[in-house]
Amino acid sequence: MTADDSFDRLDDDDYPAYTMGRAAEMLGTTQGFLRAVGEARLITPLRSAGGHRRYSRYQLRMAARARELVDQGTPIEAACRIVILEDQLEEAQRINAEYRRTARTPGPPAA
Repeated sequence: MTADDSFDRLDDDDYPAYTMGRAAEMLGTTQGFLRAVGEARLITPLRSAGGHRRYSRYQLRMAARARELVDQGTPIEAACRIVILEDQLEEAQRINAEYRRTARTPGPPAA
């Protein structure tokens, strides 16, 4: 792997670039909170060769949204379920929009 390949990965939302300590610091939360959202199956961090949890930017966004809900008084399990449903809805809307775009695009003329 070259240095350019490593830098390209940093632009990847799914690349597990952040350690648990750094992720907790970025979110302004505790490592225990990250473990809890993992136990609630909101996010599943990758593990380094040494067994340490590593988080992606996408996972951090999901955890940050859960934290917002928890801070508003929502139990953590419910917050995680809400975030999962919000994420699924957003993906379904994206797929529907793409489908509508391709349905409007005329295909090649019939022979």
